[in-house]
This record gives sequence, structure tokens and C-alpha cells, in this order.
Amino acid sequence: MDPLILHNDRILPLAEARLSPGQAGLLLGWGVFTTLRIYRGRPFEFHRHWERMTRDAARLDVEVPCGEDLVLSRIVELARANRRVEGAGRVSFVKNYGGLWSGDPGGPVTDLLVFTRELSAWPESHRLLLQQNAAFSAGVLAGAKMLSWAQNTLLLEKARAQGYDDALLLNDRGEITECTSANFFMIRAGEGLTPPLASGCLPGVTREVLFPIAARAGIALREQALMPADLASADEVFISSTTREVAGVGFVSPDLRFAAPGAVTRKLEAAFRQYVEANLGSA
Repeated sequence: MDPLILHNDRILPLAEARLSPGQAGLLLGWGVFTTLRIYRGRPFEFHRHWERMTRDAARLDVEVPCGEDLVLSRIVELARANRRVEGAGRVSFVKNYGGLWSGDPGGPVTDLLVFTRELSAWPESHRLLLQQNAAFSAGVLAGAKMLSWAQNTLLLEKARAQGYDDALLLNDRGEITECTSANFFMIRAGEGLTPPLASGCLPGVTREVLFPIAARAGIALREQALMPADLASADEVFISSTTREVAGVGFVSPDLRFAAPGAVTRKLEAAFRQYVEANLGSA
């Protein structure tokens, strides 16, 4: 993590930041967050991230105390202060009062926290470990990106301990949903398939961007419920996320192997990079 952070309206050293130990968001994981990709000192597709984060905040009854333009300008300021030209950022809104716990009396209803850091090192070809019963499709908060992220982090660490790069999560119906922090896609007969949001997966920003990009590249991409057995008919598999962009998958447990990245994955990866360059040029 970079040495400076944004806490509400101040950029300050990480060691000087102070949160209330009774804060509901800290004790209960009550809040929302999003992870940003920083290109040339600016967060990519920030408006899409903001829309998802504020939508989730409304579902979780978390007040968002500041506007989009202000937060965007402060993220750019923080990236500049940290000399973070390329990397990742994380924006969190942490609820201070709720249930039986509360922050300091007279404090803000919600704390805004923003961090920046270098990109994590991800392989060109991912190895995924199937994980049963890791998502509840009918949950009242299914698909919300909230601070309570212990399960995904635990499953990621367990997968890595077994020699995998990520876990591929199955829901209560045994359907494929997503990885711990990436959306899932497979290519079959030239067509791209990805689990629907009704599976319980997160509405990833890169996932959202890929639909029109794929159409312009002449690749059909649609939602379809997928079971592990469907992977046997896949020609290619890839995942998408803000920090991984489009990344090939070469192995899914227990014994499925794929050429990674495959030809369609490479085409989508190139189309996505062109989109990024055009987006940065218009910023």
C-alpha cells in the first residue's frame, strides 16, 4: 500500500489515520467498496464504479456523504501525491453507526477511505480451484460488493496454498458464478458465455464493458447459466477484473486444461486495450 491515503477530506500518512474502534463498519463489515485500475494517474471507468458503489450503498443503508466529482478529483490528487501513475486504488465507504455498535459520538455518519498501491502480479494463464457452496444466489445482498469480504479472501488464500491462482465459486444450485474477485467466461464454438447476475455473481465493471467491446469485435457474448459439466465443452476460458483486465485460464480443477490465452481471448484482450487507450485519450 502507498504511504499516503485519503480519509474523508484529508490526504495524510497511513500511520496517522484514525478510525473509531466501535465503528459498525469495522466490527460488522458494514460498508461498500470498489477497486479501481489507475492508468496514467487516473481511475479507469470511474463513473461505472461510482454507480455500482452508490447502488450497493443504498441496498446496505450506507449514506454516501460526498459527490462523484469530488471523490474523483481527490483520487487523482492522492495518486499524484503517491506518485502512483500506474496501479490500483480502493475506495471504501465505512458506516459508523448501526445495530448495537457506533463510532465516536459526533463523528461522521460514514467514513470515506481511499488507498492506492502497485498492481498485483497475476499469471498470463490462471489455474482455478472449483469451490462448492461459495455463493448464495437468493441472498438479500447477493451481488453487492461490500466490506464483508472475509469469505472471498479466505477462499483465495486457500486456493493459493494448494497451488492455484484463484477459486472458481459455485452457488447453492451448483452453478458457476465467478472467481473471488473476477468474473468468469468461457468460449464455445466462437461464442462467449458468462453466468447471469441471477447466479449471485458481482456485476463487474470490466464484465460490463466487455459486452459492447465484444460486439464491435464480432464476438457474440451472452449470459447463460453454467454448470461445471459445461466446462468440458469449452474451447477457451478466461476471467475479467479491473486489475487483471482479460486473463486466460489454462486449468480448472480437477483435470480440465485449456490453451491460454486462446485466440478469442487474445482478440478480446486486444479490443479491451484499444478501448482503454481511447478512453484515456478522451479523458
